[in-house]
Amino acid sequence: MEKSEYNRSLLTKIDNELAEGNLLSAGKTLNSLHPAEIAHVLESLPAEDRLIAWDLVDSAVDGDVLIYVNDEVRSSLIREMDRDELLAATGTLPTDDLADILPDLPENIINELLRSMDTQNRERLETILRYPEDTAGGIMRVDAVTIRPDVSLDVILRYLRFMGKLPDNTNSLMVVNREGRYLGQLVLSDLVTLNVDNTVAEVMKTDTPLIPASMEENEVAQIFEKLDLLSAPVVDNEDKLVGRITIEDIVDVIRDEANHSIMRRAGLNEETDMFAPVVRSSRRRAVWLGINLLTALLASWVIGLFGATIEKLVALAVLMPVVASMGGIAGSQTLTLVIRGIALGHVGRSNALILLRKELSVGAVNGVVWAVVIGFVAAAWFNSVSLGIVIGLAILCNLIVAALSGAIIPLGLYRLGADPALAGGVVLTTITDVVGFFVFLGLAAMFLV
Repeated sequence: MEKSEYNRSLLTKIDNELAEGNLLSAGKTLNSLHPAEIAHVLESLPAEDRLIAWDLVDSAVDGDVLIYVNDEVRSSLIREMDRDELLAATGTLPTDDLADILPDLPENIINELLRSMDTQNRERLETILRYPEDTAGGIMRVDAVTIRPDVSLDVILRYLRFMGKLPDNTNSLMVVNREGRYLGQLVLSDLVTLNVDNTVAEVMKTDTPLIPASMEENEVAQIFEKLDLLSAPVVDNEDKLVGRITIEDIVDVIRDEANHSIMRRAGLNEETDMFAPVVRSSRRRAVWLGINLLTALLASWVIGLFGATIEKLVALAVLMPVVASMGGIAGSQTLTLVIRGIALGHVGRSNALILLRKELSVGAVNGVVWAVVIGFVAAAWFNSVSLGIVIGLAILCNLIVAALSGAIIPLGLYRLGADPALAGGVVLTTITDVVGFFVFLGLAAMFLV
């Protein structure tokens, strides 16, 4: 069974159990799941059913579930929990997970949590909170096991046996000097296979790239992808070790980036509750709809300039959507390609002009091909060679402009510090509609009427 089908069947089962009032069975179903699956179910339930289901979740996993749900759903669940429940749920969370949800907690709970922490954990938490959440420092773990370079592997083995347990997703130990400056990594596979008389300095790896704590998380993800890393050290501006990032953290970044890209194109937030109240959801979407209205009015204004022309030749009104649609699709293809290139770090100042020339060439080639095709179709349809030539020229111009705009808009927005995925589509659609209508109707007014 595919993942999506499994999720739907699971949700249907719990929905039916809640609808039938069979809370005991619903609770058993929920508590048999991984916390991430429980979070998925909670996000998929309407607000009233979600609160009922949340009460059925075993309190021992409340904290883990809160980590996996999105920000808005987490806030709604936290509001339903009393002081003791919140302290119990968050008090045992790992420091890096606690840092993720700390901003959503009431101030009195935050203060109590900080007072209950030992000095080491409080310092670890403060270290994470020092960095923005979308940087390496914001997503790192602060539970790295550190060792000195001048001890033997035998000593390290005895030290690990004394510890009894390693932090999750540990594949190497971090080697630091007495000042805490990062020196290298001792891979666990080397530790258990090499001669125990070797010193750490003799066998440690020094080729793993250092991740500055201030580096943006998407750049960290690119480094992991290129070098196939399982973990990497995070250092401050003096190369002192402050934490580590694992492949599990990077998977979260990649998933969040994908969700962000999809939702931002519609002017939405990936952390939005799908079942948020109608008024709140309407208010959020109203702004984006208003922006789109302004762009639509601009295109309509251009059409209005040629109202008399359209009245004399009805075929223009029939063919106008073809011009707009072809320009919009061509521009979206280029826009998507460039936004992806920016996100992956493939596009920069050194190659932006080359990419622009290439996309212009693609737009010109496709423009010629489809201008001929659509020109012939229009000429045969309306028995007018002149109309075929006019729409063909309009298609050619619009596809070239679409390619140019699809490349320039995201690059320009990125240079200005704006999110290309958020505003690029709206600006592009406006340009292709306005240019397409203006060229098509303008040529028609000059040569057909």
